[in-house]
Amino acid sequence: MRLPAEPGLDELGDGIGAAATVLRANAGAAGLDAPVPTCPGWTVRDLVAHVGVVHRYATRVVSGGRPDVTEAPAAADDDLLGWFDDGATALLQALADAPDDLDAPVFLENAPAPRRYWVRRQCHETSVHAVDALAARLGRAPRPEETWLRPALALDGVDELLRGFVPRPTSTTVQVPRPTTVLVRPIAAAPSRDDQTGRTPVRWVVRARQDAPTDVEVQTADDAAWCEDVVADHVLEAPAVELYLRLWGRATPVGADAADGPDGAARWWTEHVEVRP
Repeated sequence: MRLPAEPGLDELGDGIGAAATVLRANAGAAGLDAPVPTCPGWTVRDLVAHVGVVHRYATRVVSGGRPDVTEAPAAADDDLLGWFDDGATALLQALADAPDDLDAPVFLENAPAPRRYWVRRQCHETSVHAVDALAARLGRAPRPEETWLRPALALDGVDELLRGFVPRPTSTTVQVPRPTTVLVRPIAAAPSRDDQTGRTPVRWVVRARQDAPTDVEVQTADDAAWCEDVVADHVLEAPAVELYLRLWGRATPVGADAADGPDGAARWWTEHVEVRP
């Protein structure tokens, strides 16, 4: 299933570069010993070391090497930010050099072909952690308008999280006392003249059950089911970048007294879903 306006490989690659730049700049501004509010228990040093190791891991997988990089030596590097830059540059080069028919392992559900998979995965891995670096500089989770993220990439990241991570029990824990359906529906930041609802032509239906893998269905305006109402226990509706931050746990926490609706659905997600990238 392809999303409307699905980003191409060049756009995803540019997303890696932009996120790496944001991460490095905010890490330098915050300082390596600063805490990361969106990753409790981490310092910026931990964050930079983690992403640098992930970049090197992906580089070796894409290049056919053995991914045996560890974080401990990285965190002790005297020039950690320079070490991070080197890893990001090598990753981008490896992805650019990879053939279209790349033969490499993938580990998410509903994964695209390996080359696209690894470009996409590293785009969102780097973007989410660049948000963490921004949070370290701000001392709080950033608001959507404070980020550099664009709606098309955010929608792609929502799709990867919902259809790639959530149905995979080793990556995500979903704990529900009863079967629960959540409708995730992006809306435009400002409704257009032709569509005053502001809804974009894609939505995800998440069906969580006790002791069973979570089922996630994506629907677009081209599907027969698009004209049908979805009966959901919770509806999480927000602009794409806000959805991206909220589903990844990088948004301002919702209060315990949030009413049902988008805030109530966001609180439900935080309380019942744990994603481990």
